[in-house]
Amino acid sequence: MTFWETVLLIVGLLIKIGVVVGILQGAVAYLILVERKVAAYAQDRIGPNRAGSEFGIPFALLQPLVDGAKMLLKEDVIPSYVNKPLYIIAPMIAIFAATISFAVVPFGIVGPGLPLNFQFQLAPNIDVGIVYIFAVGSLGVYAIILAGWASNNKYAFLGGLRSSAQLISYEIPLGLSVIGMILIAGSLDLNTIINWQDRNVWGIVVQPLGFLLFVISSFAETNRLPFDLPESEQELVGGFHTEYSAMKFGMFFLGEYLNVITVSFLIVILFLGGWDIPLVTDQSQVGVFWAIFKCLVMIAKVAVMILIIMWVRWTLPRFRYDTLMELAWKSLIPLSLINLVATAAIVQLIRSS
Repeated sequence: MTFWETVLLIVGLLIKIGVVVGILQGAVAYLILVERKVAAYAQDRIGPNRAGSEFGIPFALLQPLVDGAKMLLKEDVIPSYVNKPLYIIAPMIAIFAATISFAVVPFGIVGPGLPLNFQFQLAPNIDVGIVYIFAVGSLGVYAIILAGWASNNKYAFLGGLRSSAQLISYEIPLGLSVIGMILIAGSLDLNTIINWQDRNVWGIVVQPLGFLLFVISSFAETNRLPFDLPESEQELVGGFHTEYSAMKFGMFFLGEYLNVITVSFLIVILFLGGWDIPLVTDQSQVGVFWAIFKCLVMIAKVAVMILIIMWVRWTLPRFRYDTLMELAWKSLIPLSLINLVATAAIVQLIRSS
C-alpha cells in the first residue's frame, strides 16, 4: 500500500468515525424526546409539545436542542468536598466506554459485493467482536463506582455500591446467555452470527431461553427500570450522580442512552437476524442497493427494540434490592448454565452425527 493510499484509508476511517459518532449523538438527543413522549402517553398526559411551535415545527422537534442548550449553559458546580480528579474522570469514562463499543457493531451488511469503504462497520475484520463489546462495556461500571466514591456523599456512595454488585451479578447471565448462540454459529464474529441466521433461522428460534435471559440482563446492565437501583430517586435522591450537574450529568445521561442503543443492536444481531429481511430468501442480495436497504431493516429492528425498552421502563415498578440479587443468583445464572450445557450437548450431537 502506497503512502497516499494509506492516507486516504486513514482519512476515510476518520470521516466514518465522525459520521457514526455524530449520528449516535443525534440519535441520543431525539431518543430522549421519544422517551419523554412515551412516558407522557403511559401517564395519560401530553408531554413536550411546545419547542419549535413558534417556528411552525411540529411535534416539539426542537426540544432536544433546548435540552442540550440547558445542559451546556447551566452552572457547572463542583462541590468543595469531592475528590476532584476522580469526580471529573468518572463521566468521561461513562461516555468513552459507551461510544467505543460501536467500533465492531455492524450497522448494515458487511460482505461480498461491496467496496471496503462502503461497508457499514468501523472495524469490519474483528473476529472477536462480541468479546470486544463485553470487555469495553464492562468498563462502564468504573464510571459509576468512581462517581459514587469521589462524590463523598452517602447517597452517591450507596448508589455506587449497588451498581457494582448489580453489574457484576448480571454480567454473568449476560455473558452465558450469548455463548449458546456463539456455539451454534461457530464464531465470535458478529457478522458471521448474522450470516448464520440469514442462511438458517433467527437466533430467537434456536435460543428462546438465551434471548429471554439476555434481554433481562441487558435491562440490569443499562440500569433501566425495573433495575435502576443505582439511581432510585425515591431512596437515594439521584444515586451515583447526586452531586453532578450541567454537562457532567449530561455525559452520564448520554452514556446511558448509548448503552441502550448498543444493547438493542446486540439483541437484534444475536437473536433477531440482524440485517436479515423476514420471508426474503434470495441469496443474490448483494450490491449497494441491498446494503442500504438491509441497513434500514436493521435500524428499524433496533428502533422497535428501543421502544420496547422504553415501554418496559414506564410499565413495571422497581425491584427491591434483595429481589434484584435473588433474581440474578437464584434464577438467571442457573437458567443460563442449564441453557449453555443443553446447547453445547445438542450442538455436539448434531456435529458428530
